[in-house]
This record gives sequence, structure tokens and C-alpha cells, in this order.
Amino acid sequence: MKNVLLASSYAAGLFFPLIAHAANPAVKADAKRPNVIYIIADDLGYGDLSCYGQEKFSTPNIDQLAQEGMRFTQCYSGTTVSAPSRASLITGLHSGHTPIRGNKELAPEGQFALPAGIPSLISVFKNAGYTTGTFGKWGLGSPGSTGDPNNQGVDEFYGFNCQLLAHNYYADHLWENDKRIDLPENDNGAYGTYTQDLIHDKALEFIDKNKSDNFFLFLPYILPHAELIVPEDSIIRKFRGVYPEKPHKGLDSGPNFRKGGYCSQNFPRATFAAMVYRLDVYVGQIVQKLKDQGLYDNTLIVFCSDNGPHREGGADPVFFNGNGIYRGYKRDLYEGGIRVPFIASWPGRIAAGTETDLMCSFWDMMPTFSDVIKKKSKGGDGVSILPTLTGKGRQRLHDHLYFEFHEGGGKQALRKDNWKLIRLQVKQGENSIYELYNLSADPQEKHNVAAKHPERVASMKKTMLAEHTPDANWPLY
Repeated sequence: MKNVLLASSYAAGLFFPLIAHAANPAVKADAKRPNVIYIIADDLGYGDLSCYGQEKFSTPNIDQLAQEGMRFTQCYSGTTVSAPSRASLITGLHSGHTPIRGNKELAPEGQFALPAGIPSLISVFKNAGYTTGTFGKWGLGSPGSTGDPNNQGVDEFYGFNCQLLAHNYYADHLWENDKRIDLPENDNGAYGTYTQDLIHDKALEFIDKNKSDNFFLFLPYILPHAELIVPEDSIIRKFRGVYPEKPHKGLDSGPNFRKGGYCSQNFPRATFAAMVYRLDVYVGQIVQKLKDQGLYDNTLIVFCSDNGPHREGGADPVFFNGNGIYRGYKRDLYEGGIRVPFIASWPGRIAAGTETDLMCSFWDMMPTFSDVIKKKSKGGDGVSILPTLTGKGRQRLHDHLYFEFHEGGGKQALRKDNWKLIRLQVKQGENSIYELYNLSADPQEKHNVAAKHPERVASMKKTMLAEHTPDANWPLY
């Protein structure tokens, strides 16, 4: 189905302001329980939104979501790359406990799978009678595996089971539940149908179909992950020529314009900006759809990113200041690799225009949403952040947050109060490198003070070791 709303907005070069509620309230299955929409961008840095300091382009719809809700300044992803970060979100377990701790490819299509029967964020909603939908990049199990979204409580899925395939925006197929959807117009590298638009259309249809039900809508969009490429439309025309460009050879072997696709080889910065802006348009349309269906006032919307900005395929986070003031990028456990934008909006329940420095992470989402819908979850590493969101009740605080990453020789990080301990080259054992930072005095992690605080390092090392549960599938030491 052609997304008329999307097409018209592109043609006019406009965004949809989040205003004016529709006067057509839907009949709710249980009006006391909200719908929940969780939007997660792919490799969007802390500084890649104008409401988080981006100055080279704007994200008006996401900004307005922040104006109507709460902006978090100390939210952390699950870890620093896609699959384990999303696994932390879905399982409520940090990366020293979750069953997926890295990007591990499996033939012919997909990644290491979530096990059957594991408690999950989606099962919380499913067990509470919610209709569940996921549209976008899953990356937690091949089609038909135990990690297949339909085997993890998702009623309706459309997108990519395989995150590697997802990074081709003109892929030759998608999956709709257990049905492969071939896109012959994209065969042999042709630019026919931009898969993100198809996925977004299906998400809008899901809201229409379930307007009378309680629903949980998980939207793991692929934008702005590399490859850098967008359709030739008004959005790319909006940005082309705006920035001094550094052509990036090898992005594409074809011409700049081919069967509807726009190659970023000569304009990588413009293409990146256009990809983020396109994501912003998607967010505006999701909100507008909720308002058209009379659902906006009873919907909790979260927007975040899965990790820090990437430096792949011509992307230039240095130029865009994609990590804000923070050090590091995707695949780092410095703040720039794991501190992410996080916005929550819920009219009448979350005060508009608010901000919090609460230290929280992806594994807090399961207990938070369990409290939101009054359906208790079991176990996990998280704490509910609902008291902070609503301003009601006492907020339980984390003693610490733990992260690990299995590439680059192995990395670990522990955040406790304002202190951050990072361990590099974990697999070298006693020859590992330890770095200690005081984030209150040194948020950019420029000054390693480990030698000045040996007792603190020793104490945090013990906690760091205790938080890692050995897993034969993911050997770290």
C-alpha cells in the first residue's frame, strides 16, 4: 500500500507538528491501560537529535515529543552494538546475563537466537492481553527459530529477522510473520522499493487495525544505520548541497540516481541528515495516526537509540557531533558508545517539557512497562522508572550499571554513582587495561584516574567480575 501521508509530506518538504487532537475517540478494550509504542533508532548518537544539541539539521517531530514529555540525559543502551543491546531490552537482563551478548551471524539468514520460553518484555504485554506488533529489524533469531518474533510473543511481525540483511535498504525480501515477501524490483542491486517505507506503512496499518484493542507496538527502525542511502525525493533534495562533502568511494558501483534510489557516494553527509530527517517524519506520522484514531492521550510513546553513532559507510559523526560532548562511538564502552537519547511522552501522566538525569538503562523497560500495565514481571536486572516518569512514588535507584562487549579483545564497563570503570583487552587476563573516570568532573572521559584511586578500582573490579555470568556461547575471559 502506498503511504499517501508520507508521500505528501515529502512532496511538500514538511513535517507533521504534534498538535490538535482528533475528535474521534476509539473504543478501548480497557481504557485504564495505555497503549505502548517503543521506537528504537539504529546507531543514532546522543547528539544526533536537535533536542539533544544537533545543530546541522533539525528533528522537529522528535523534538516536540520531548517538549510534550520527558527527556532523559543519563539513559544507557543495553550495550554498544545491535543484537546484545536489543536482547537486554527484550529480556530485561544486562549484557553479562542476557543469552545474546554479541552479533553472531548464522547461515543462511539470521543471528544467534533467543531461547524458547525466556521471560521477555513482549510476553509481559502478551500475558496481559495486549496485541503485540513488531515492525523493523529484529536480529534476535532466524525465521522459524526459537528467537523468531512469532515464537517470542509477537502477534504481527513485518521486517527483517536478520539484522545483516536489514542493512540493505533495497533488500530483495522481507518477512511477514512466517511468510517471505519477495521484492523482485530490488533484485540485482536495483533501487526499486525502499524497505523502510514498506515497514513504516505496516506499522501505521497496525495502529488502524488495533485501534479498539490494547496494543504494544515495537518499532525497531533501521535508520540511520549504514548503508547510507535514501530514495530520490524532497528530503534528500532538502539537504543536498547544504554541507561541505567528502565523497566516499566504494559505497555503490552504480550511478548516483538509479531506479528511484539515491546513492550517497558523493553526498554522504547530506544522505545521513536525510536519513535522520526521514526517521523524524516517520515519528511524526505515528503520532498523527494516534491522534487521528483518538488514541494519543492514552498512549505511552518512548523514543531511543540502540547504541552510539557509527563510523561506517561514509558516516561522519565527527562532523555532525553525533556523540555530543561524549567520548567514543559504536563498539566503545565510553559514554559516546552507550549513552543514548531517550524520550518518553504520555499525555496527562508525564509532565510536559520535563528532564531527568536518572541513571537508567534498557533492562529497566520490562519492570517499567509491567508497572504501567499493572502486570508484574519476574526476575531481571532492571528497576521500574515509572515513579520518575509520573512523579508519583519513590524511585528506586541502581547501585550500578554493568556492560560488556565481546569484540576488540573484550571490554567491560561499570558505572557506579559518578564513577566509571572500563576494562579493555579483557581476554588478556592479568594484562588487561583498567581506566577509571569521574564522570561528574570529567564527563568526556579524558582523564584516567585509576592510579590515584586504587581502592576504588579494586572494589569496582570485584563488582565487575561478579556481574559477568559465564556462558559457553559467549566466552569472555
